Amino acid sequence: MALSEEPAAGAAEDPAEDPVEDAAEDAALACGAALESFGESAETRELLGRLPAVLADRSAREGALERFRVIMDKYQEQPHLLDPHLEWMLNLLLEFVQNKASPADLVHLAFKFLYIISKVRGYKTFLRLFPHEVADVHPVLDMFTNQNPKDHETWETRYMLLLWLSVTCLIPFDFSRLDGNLLSQPGQERVSTMDRILQVAESYLVVSDKARDAAAVLVSKFVTRPDVKQKKMASFLDWSLCTLARSSFQTIEGVIAMDGTLQALAQIFKHGKREDCLPYAATVLQCLDSCRLPDSNQTLLRKLGVKLVQRLGLTFLKPRVAGWRYQRGCRSLAESLQHSIQNPKEPMTQAETPDSDGEDDVPAEVESVIEQLLVGLKDKDTIVRWSAAKGIGRMAGRLPKELADDVTGSVLDCFSFQETDSAWHGGCLALAELGRRGLLLPSRLSDVVPVILKALTYEEKRGACSVGSNVRDAACYVCWAFARAYEPQELKPFVAAISSALVIATVFDRDVNCRRAASAAFQENVGRQGTFPHGIDILTTADYFAVGNRSNCFLVISMFIAGFPEYTQPMIEHLVTMKINHWDGTIRELSAKALRNLAQRAPEHTACEVFPRLLSMTQSPDLHTRHGAVLACAEVARSLHMLATQQGRPVSDFLDEKAMRGLKQIHQQLYDRQLYRGLGGELMRQAVCILIENLALSKMPFRGDAVIDGWQWLINDTLRNLHLISSHSRQHIKEAAVSALAALCSEYHAREPGEAEAAAQEELVRLYLAELQSPEEMTRCGCALALGALPAFFLKGRLQQVLAGLRAVTHISSKDVSFAEARRDALKAISRICQTVGVRAEGPPDEALCRENVSQIYCTLLDCLKDYTTDSRGDVGAWVREAAMTSLMDLTLLLGRNQPELIEAPLCQRLMCCLAQQASEKIDRFRAHAARVFLALLHADSPAIPHVPARPELERLFPRAAVASVNWGAPSQAFPCMARLLGLPAYRYHVLLGLAVSVGGLTESTVRYSTQGLFEHMKEIQNDPAALEDFGGTLLQVFEDNLLNDRVSVPLLKTLDQMLANGCFDVFTTQEDHPFCVKLLALCKEEIKKSKDVQKLRSSIAVFCGLVQFPGDVRKKALLQLFLLLCHPFPVIRKHTASQVYEMVLTYDVVPAAVLDEVMAVLSSTAWDAELPVVRAQRNHLCDLLGVPRPQLVPKVSLAPQATWGTRGPFLRRPLNIPG
Repeated sequence: MALSEEPAAGAAEDPAEDPVEDAAEDAALACGAALESFGESAETRELLGRLPAVLADRSAREGALERFRVIMDKYQEQPHLLDPHLEWMLNLLLEFVQNKASPADLVHLAFKFLYIISKVRGYKTFLRLFPHEVADVHPVLDMFTNQNPKDHETWETRYMLLLWLSVTCLIPFDFSRLDGNLLSQPGQERVSTMDRILQVAESYLVVSDKARDAAAVLVSKFVTRPDVKQKKMASFLDWSLCTLARSSFQTIEGVIAMDGTLQALAQIFKHGKREDCLPYAATVLQCLDSCRLPDSNQTLLRKLGVKLVQRLGLTFLKPRVAGWRYQRGCRSLAESLQHSIQNPKEPMTQAETPDSDGEDDVPAEVESVIEQLLVGLKDKDTIVRWSAAKGIGRMAGRLPKELADDVTGSVLDCFSFQETDSAWHGGCLALAELGRRGLLLPSRLSDVVPVILKALTYEEKRGACSVGSNVRDAACYVCWAFARAYEPQELKPFVAAISSALVIATVFDRDVNCRRAASAAFQENVGRQGTFPHGIDILTTADYFAVGNRSNCFLVISMFIAGFPEYTQPMIEHLVTMKINHWDGTIRELSAKALRNLAQRAPEHTACEVFPRLLSMTQSPDLHTRHGAVLACAEVARSLHMLATQQGRPVSDFLDEKAMRGLKQIHQQLYDRQLYRGLGGELMRQAVCILIENLALSKMPFRGDAVIDGWQWLINDTLRNLHLISSHSRQHIKEAAVSALAALCSEYHAREPGEAEAAAQEELVRLYLAELQSPEEMTRCGCALALGALPAFFLKGRLQQVLAGLRAVTHISSKDVSFAEARRDALKAISRICQTVGVRAEGPPDEALCRENVSQIYCTLLDCLKDYTTDSRGDVGAWVREAAMTSLMDLTLLLGRNQPELIEAPLCQRLMCCLAQQASEKIDRFRAHAARVFLALLHADSPAIPHVPARPELERLFPRAAVASVNWGAPSQAFPCMARLLGLPAYRYHVLLGLAVSVGGLTESTVRYSTQGLFEHMKEIQNDPAALEDFGGTLLQVFEDNLLNDRVSVPLLKTLDQMLANGCFDVFTTQEDHPFCVKLLALCKEEIKKSKDVQKLRSSIAVFCGLVQFPGDVRKKALLQLFLLLCHPFPVIRKHTASQVYEMVLTYDVVPAAVLDEVMAVLSSTAWDAELPVVRAQRNHLCDLLGVPRPQLVPKVSLAPQATWGTRGPFLRRPLNIPG
């Protein structure tokens, strides 16, 4: 049998997955807007030409449609590239449509292709190419007779027909001329062309598909014709208003009818002449008011209502260009350039002239229109607010100056803190529209700019999050629009405020879209206005991509911009006012770190103005303010200390006695107010721990003060009660407390440099060692890490005691078997202690790493590589193994750099072999970590790690340059590399142990590539009997060492099944009772003895079947085991055994030909899940046929439960006296 088999060449593949099409689609996405022409012209022509041929085959038809869709979608961003090709594509498709002999399915298919083209290019451009002669009106109209509006498979046909009909309606002839030759049958009422078109339009305005949109376009083109408007406009408007009146937006049918009707009305009042529409405008407005659309929960209806209202408002007002508007430059580029040449210093602005049309009467309905648009500005949906903002801009452009100014004032009323974020957003959009159109006069800027500055920082907390990002984004749009609308001298008084606000939004806004919008607005102002301070320098640093990373903005870009004095204080003020008390904890932490950086730019201002405010905020009743203020105090104090140290000044030059006293009082005030309790207490504990760390690192003169005892109490209490802290913040608090302890001990518990206070040393070491035996796992974690964080002088004389305590935590006992996190943190502590105390080969073992204690530390770490504890969370032992590998690497590299002679050969060999095993196992993340550690030790230099087994071979198998690019987390790359170690005797046992677990695993990719790597090695040694013997012996040794260890034995049985089935040991079939087969059989019998594990039993059955191929007594004993399993108490095992034996009989020539048919008949026809007496008779018959002794029942010798048949199990070593 072949060692490994490739997938069959004819294996079925998913026909829906076309790799060529997928690649084309990916390429289209990658191209973006970089295409130069329509490159698929020939393919498209061929595709359209063979539509009749693919019509009968549904699969081919759908494939052609999908391919055409993929081609067209490439040009979504550059549809103009299709323009030279639209005509011939249209002609090809219309040939099928206009051909009377074309089947209906072909016509529908052609319209689907036409719709795809119109979707990409836009129907307004594409429709111009459709035939629109007089002769085309009736053929297009006649096509509607065969359409079913309820057929949802052919909606593209009706959509395109309606659009085509809308083009043919533009013929410059009266429609009555088309009716002259129509003959009516006697008794049949004659229907005019005009009526037919109107009936079609009205019928499709109330359908539920996209044809409704096309019907609205048709109506707007048809009803506004000179001949139609006289006869049909009034009746159509009556029909529309009646439809609106009887429809309700609370039903689906009503929503559909109102949607189509509102679209049609909006289009009519957009395209119709004012004098034609004006007589009906008031009636339509009254009907629209009665519909109460603002109360609807349908966004589209509200948007269409706002759109129609503004169209009605524009109908009431005469179309004109307001003479009073502000205009920057001329409408003609040539005029603008000529003016700038003739008057280079004189700005081109149109003076604010008195409104010559101010005396014109403004209809009363306009006030209602404006009011509805202002309500629309506050709508809950953006598209409605955007439509209302555009309507405000259009209406204001036709109003007299005084009324337009009133509109501006009403818009400004949206910016009240009693209003919602929707009102603020709509107000910003409206102001941008007014400014962009020159309708916001410079005299109003003093009112508008302060409002916009507030909007740039608008944020309102809602529950666990906030709203306002859309408001800030729209405010950036206003600043962008103002940059284009006004001359620099108009905005000059506001430059400082706007530039600072935009810079602040660019670097300190929480949302990336707002930061990028602010950056774009700043760029526009720099380019258009040219008055923003240091604009080019800031833009170069804070570009679109740079502001995408929030941390980069807060910590790097802000530091650069703060170097310009115009922006320094505004940025600091914004952080203190708006960000230190932010609801998002990440923003508070970043803001504190940003303040630390900015304090270096303005130390005097920070110390005199900012720091006292921060100290007062630490006592705020608001949790977020209090937390952010404590963090900021910590960071700013550290920053000022660093600055004083750099300048050679005492820190008291920046922080006076009052500030020092305020820092000391923070902890006591929080303690007195019991603010360390509850969920809020978690935040405050973390913040105060960070404060302690920074004050200690800043060497604040608090030595001997009572506050030190208070700080120490907080750290100890936090570490002891970690189990009471919520899981999501536990890790951060633990790290903060440990860091604070390290800094506190180094600065305030040292009697003199390098010598600890004896009392503090004794108390802390004793406390933490005692807590290592706590019944709470988290307490063990915290105290272990605390011991690891102690400075070297604290460990002097106590090193052995501390290491012994940590070593005890790493041992697994029955009561703390699930304390994997405690074992992990103990290992981290041991590693950190080793780095802290250093190495002295002949030094005392109680002060440093030396010859006496290195071996013990190595053994502790290596033993933890055997931690495979599992619980409800999964393989939690992997955390321990990962920490052990990291600690071993750090320790070995430390010894290699300082005292390489302390690395003993046996320990190094064990270390490298264990790492190789971990690098061959099944969990991607930990396998990758093990491989990186293995290679780091192998390739370590200056000096190299001594005693690495088989170093020359390893360096040949893993050259430094080649392995640098390997992704060890990917099974496809990792396993082929690690399987090469099977050829090195020193590593074979451990690598085989790891591979066995992977080959017998569950993950498809892991099983596939680990099996592939193992079989590649087996191929290489097939012709080397000695190597095969050695490999077999190692494999059996792995099995023997892990008997009854289900983590290894079950996947190992699966691995053995794969190897036997693929002929890895075919060489052993030439010898009867080969020792490998004999021992393997014995081990399998021992493994399943008294087992009730179904998975293990099923795996062993496959191995027994594989052993049948080997001649001698092994075959008989394997058959005996299989026959025993045929009478197993579990029916599922009996059925599985029979199935496997049946396949075995077919695969291996082990059954005499005379009885082969009968054996197979018994195996296939017996109901193996029947009662045991029935099954036992059939089993015994098989034994007789194959010459295997029948198993005999053992008589009961005791009434004790353990002696009964069911609990004793069916498996013994001898064929006689065997239950079954």
